[in-house]
Amino acid sequence: MKLTFSNDTIVLDKDLNALDRFVLKFTAILEQRQIRFVLISGYVVILFGRNRTSEDVDMFVEHLDFKQFKDLWNTLTDEFECINTPNVDDAYTEYITKGISLRFSKKGTFIPNIEFKFPKVELDSWTLAERKPLLLNGKQLFISPLELQISYKLYLGSEKDIEDAKYLYDVTKEHLDVELLNEFNTKLKTTKLFRKYFL
Repeated sequence: MKLTFSNDTIVLDKDLNALDRFVLKFTAILEQRQIRFVLISGYVVILFGRNRTSEDVDMFVEHLDFKQFKDLWNTLTDEFECINTPNVDDAYTEYITKGISLRFSKKGTFIPNIEFKFPKVELDSWTLAERKPLLLNGKQLFISPLELQISYKLYLGSEKDIEDAKYLYDVTKEHLDVELLNEFNTKLKTTKLFRKYFL
């Protein structure tokens, strides 16, 4: 794996795994339709080379009105299917606009799947607004700011999440905004955990 930071863009070249290829295929449709998205949580750590399995990929997508959502749905469902419901009206009115994530998988499978959701709270919206571009083997993705990912993983607090935070910190520490990281540690009350594992 080759990782470089160029201005505001992360450039990552590596052997793609099946999850990477699944994500690139899904996000290419969002890019084609100029829909803003940001990848968050466990997949970000896997993207940076952590060797662990994951059945889902979490993302926030900008709020879409029903027409925009239906147009996207019609394109997605050429290759993907919604696990929650096959009905676009229900998907929009009974799930996504009520804060319930939609899950999309390749047709005929359940895993892996994309957990597709609109931002609910201010921090979700900030994550989407402050997303960071990442070129994966030359293909465009957008990820959550690393500083938030590290603090949030500590906040979740499971052994797996803490190991995720440690891995991400070790791989990217020379490029982190320390002030922003401290700010998130303060906001999420993870300063003591951060000091325990990283200082």
